[in-house]
Order: sequence, then C-alpha cells, then structure tokens
Amino acid sequence: MDPTLHQKQGLNHLNRVLDYAPFVAEDGKATVHLTAEDWHVVSDTLFRMETPREFLPEAIEAYRLTNQNRTIELKTADYLIEIDIV
Repeated sequence: MDPTLHQKQGLNHLNRVLDYAPFVAEDGKATVHLTAEDWHVVSDTLFRMETPREFLPEAIEAYRLTNQNRTIELKTADYLIEIDIV
C-alpha cells in the first residue's frame, strides 16, 4: 500500500514539526502551531485514515489527541510535542 496524497501531506507536516520542535523546546516540551488546514491534514493522517505505523516518522513513539481533541500530542525520545491550531 502506498500513502495517498493526503497522507503524504500529513507525513510531510509531521516531519516538519519534528524538525522544528528542537528550536522551540523548553525542558523537554515543545509547542508547535499549525494552520487549521495543516492541523486537520495531520489529524486525518494519524487518526482517521488508518495510516500504517511504518509510514510514520520513526521518531514518533506515541501520539494522541488532548485538550478536548484540539491538540495533537507526539511523544519522541527527546520531546513531548503539542501541535495546536493557530
């Protein structure tokens, strides 16, 4: 199975979030803001499209929705990353 275009966009956004997080991290926690459209693409990729785990960036150990489904939380070995909507 190959990822769909929507999934590819979501995976691209996830990689960008992972690359950006070290620049805004404090005490092992980073908050990254995405536009509403980009946030929804990431959310769809993680939670609605049954994206196979092997497609996701290796750095992501776990992920979930928090803040009444308004924040995506990614856990990596180095950071807890919260992805919010601008």
